[in-house]
Amino acid sequence: MKFTETELKGCFLIEPLVFEDARGYFFESYHQEKFQQSTGIDMVFVQDNESKSKYGVVRGLHMQRGESAQSKLVRVLRGRILDVAVDVRKDSPTYGQSFSVELNENNKKQLFIPAGFLHGFSVLSEEAVVYYKCNAFYDKDSEDGVNPLDAELNIDWKVPAEKMILSDKDREAKKFQDLIPVTL
Repeated sequence: MKFTETELKGCFLIEPLVFEDARGYFFESYHQEKFQQSTGIDMVFVQDNESKSKYGVVRGLHMQRGESAQSKLVRVLRGRILDVAVDVRKDSPTYGQSFSVELNENNKKQLFIPAGFLHGFSVLSEEAVVYYKCNAFYDKDSEDGVNPLDAELNIDWKVPAEKMILSDKDREAKKFQDLIPVTL
């Protein structure tokens, strides 16, 4: 596995070593010891989530606060997405900056997004199945988020505006300027 820290401190791109032959392929999608040694992060994941979405869906930007703040390890089982992380840690030098990467079933890359970040993705293929691990359980009362189309963030979701599909909750989410920064 190759671990590369992005320009957002604590946010890592992970590329597995894939072994392919005539039968198919094999790779380690997660190895706790390698993860800890390569990132310096001691993490225990407690919940796995999976979503299926069609082309044009934009999910996010979401986060959890307080004791329910979640770090996530995201990968794609089928299709292609643009995965986006936005740093909202109060004292971070990259506060308000985003990182995006295409995750797909062929490149098998993963993105580790630490607590204190907003997270979202857009679906670039006909459909996509996204799988992610979380280090804290979901708690509706700890949920927060920002409208993914917020002009201040200016994220290019790689989907034409007329083809975007957002939930009412995401469309009505607050502006970035109204988000209270995260103190960790």
